[in-house]
Amino acid sequence: MKNFTIHTNETAPEGSKQALENARNAYGFLPGLLGVLAEAPKALEAYQVLGGLIKETSLTTTEQHVVLLAVNYENNCGYCMPAHTGLAKLDKVSDDVIEALRSGTPISDARLQALRVFTTMIVQKRGWVSDEDTSAFLGAGFKKQQILEVILGVSFKVISNYTNHVADTPVDAVFKKFAWEKPAQAEAVARA
Repeated sequence: MKNFTIHTNETAPEGSKQALENARNAYGFLPGLLGVLAEAPKALEAYQVLGGLIKETSLTTTEQHVVLLAVNYENNCGYCMPAHTGLAKLDKVSDDVIEALRSGTPISDARLQALRVFTTMIVQKRGWVSDEDTSAFLGAGFKKQQILEVILGVSFKVISNYTNHVADTPVDAVFKKFAWEKPAQAEAVARA
């Protein structure tokens, strides 16, 4: 059933109206994902709260984007990958890093690649990562705190990726230039 309403401030349930207004003021437009999430005010609130918390983690801005784009890739989200590509560009993440994450090819920076691999393993193994996966991540200079911050990022993206899958949310006009389809023959994510 993909006939979800993309709410506006006029059609949204009362509990979502202020959040939508705040989003429109912050972004200059209302992202379709938020319009869909508005159907369930607490889901919208959870998404926005988690998004704010990600920005407060010990991960750098680039590392945050690596986590989010890696999850988008693994979950094959045709809405979130263009949106987060645009946001990563606004945050001045290297085009090489963004392209590697979009294409499924290794990132040349070994630390960022280790983060991407670990994030991928968290998603693919549903958290049941091996000691080898964890050791490789920690060996790249990350800390146990950042293991949990990766899980926070995965949790944040599950809300948006799964919402977009069930609602078939169309990509916002501002992000259409970053349209994306998961490559059919993407390279396996190489170990760091």
